[in-house]
Amino acid sequence: MTDSDTVLVPGGRDVRATLDAASTDATACVVACPPHPQLGGARSDRRLTATSDALADRGVDCLRFDYGDWDDGYGEREDARNALRWAADRYDAVGVYGYSFGGAIAVLAAATVDVPVQAAAVLAPASRLANDLDGAEPRSADESSGRGPLDAAAAVEELPCPLWVGYGERDETADSGPTVEAAERCHQQVLAYGSDHHFVGQHDDVGRDAAEFLATHLDGSTSA
Repeated sequence: MTDSDTVLVPGGRDVRATLDAASTDATACVVACPPHPQLGGARSDRRLTATSDALADRGVDCLRFDYGDWDDGYGEREDARNALRWAADRYDAVGVYGYSFGGAIAVLAAATVDVPVQAAAVLAPASRLANDLDGAEPRSADESSGRGPLDAAAAVEELPCPLWVGYGERDETADSGPTVEAAERCHQQVLAYGSDHHFVGQHDDVGRDAAEFLATHLDGSTSA
């Protein structure tokens, strides 16, 4: 079990988080990005809490946060970057984890944030983020504006750290294929599960696998 504390993540948006503190004095922390907030995604998501519990068993803290007001993925990416900055100010090593929409956010944030990220793990990640819920293509814009296409699959090649990608072989909800293919091209770790998008009955298994990968690559973590 973990001791949880509420955190207000600094930045220009109202971002609230739960810090699951391991029983030891952790020197590493993983920032956990929830699924789509307009589809009920929140820091209490079972895939996030299972991973957080498994990280605690390995002596690693986990910061699970809720996004601020909906901003087409751009504000949500900044929420994740601000959470990573918060963690980097307090820990020797920082990782990031995300599920579904949060998987894309995790990759996009890790590839662009201005603090070191030692490891990333994503489960059933979206590969590109649309600006609404109808599956439309992301808007095109001047990259200098910070609101260019949110292409997580392309961002895999920009990651400064090891990556783990887990996906369900029967997933018909998220198009993880481009991200999986990019990870394989970059010789990152990919693991397939006999599951759909939700991993019903496998939360503990996928959480343990992601946590093991993250803890292995985070300085100061301990083995279970």
